[in-house]
Amino acid sequence: MASPAASFDAAAPSYDAVFTHRTLGRLLRAAVWEHLDAAFHPGDRVLDLGCGTGEDAVRLAQRGIDVLATDVSAGMIAVAREKAADAGVAERVHLAQVDLREHPLSLPASWRGPDGIDGAFSSFGALNCLPDRRRLASTLAAWVRPGGRLVLVLMGPLCPWEIGWHLARGQPRRAVRRLTAGRDGTLAHTGGGASVRVWYPTPRRLRAEFAPAFRHVYTVGIGVLLPPSYLAGLVECQPRAFTRLAALERRIAGRFPWPWLADHYLMVLERRCAPAATGLDREDQA
Repeated sequence: MASPAASFDAAAPSYDAVFTHRTLGRLLRAAVWEHLDAAFHPGDRVLDLGCGTGEDAVRLAQRGIDVLATDVSAGMIAVAREKAADAGVAERVHLAQVDLREHPLSLPASWRGPDGIDGAFSSFGALNCLPDRRRLASTLAAWVRPGGRLVLVLMGPLCPWEIGWHLARGQPRRAVRRLTAGRDGTLAHTGGGASVRVWYPTPRRLRAEFAPAFRHVYTVGIGVLLPPSYLAGLVECQPRAFTRLAALERRIAGRFPWPWLADHYLMVLERRCAPAATGLDREDQA
């Protein structure tokens, strides 16, 4: 198995064609952008963890937000740099090759102001490449100002679309691969014929990993009614039907149990003014 950097380097040339520019990718990313737009505002300085080809970073930069976009893959960063230049926002999108497995993260200290950054986000599973996110949480607690927000999008352990799809094709092991990943994780395809080892934390676990420095605000499902990205071809066959499903999904995505029954879940966390003395508060234990 190749390193995460090499795996995502292999995926970089085709990533936008396979996901970003397809109907499914646009529908899923539009749902994420609603929450990014609510969390971050013009003039903010925000950290992008696992920026991929820079689609989210460019979107925020076009709204007047400065973004430090990081990724383990030099190939992804190269695409993101070109994309930011083409969009005319290169001065707002600052790029750095960073491995999220490192501790502490090798982030440029000059980018952090005296009052801290205004928040951070991670889209579409970059944090699934970590078996545990507590060390990352401690880094972000030191960087993000009180009241600043995190918007984290991870793949969850229970995706009915995936389970049903593989069971219908007589592939029971693939159907439950997320549930059986365990402490050692499992391999997931990144594109370009490469794979990377991933883990699937529950929303409850993610909240616990970021407590007590961060308060849970809300969690919604992303891909409750829409299929996983590797089934994008289905959506291309019936784009109007899936667009209607996407609209319905946004109405139900925050209601229990849908955040737990989705390809991804999106969690918003807020930096506390001071760590809670008792660790997890009652909301974080729910």
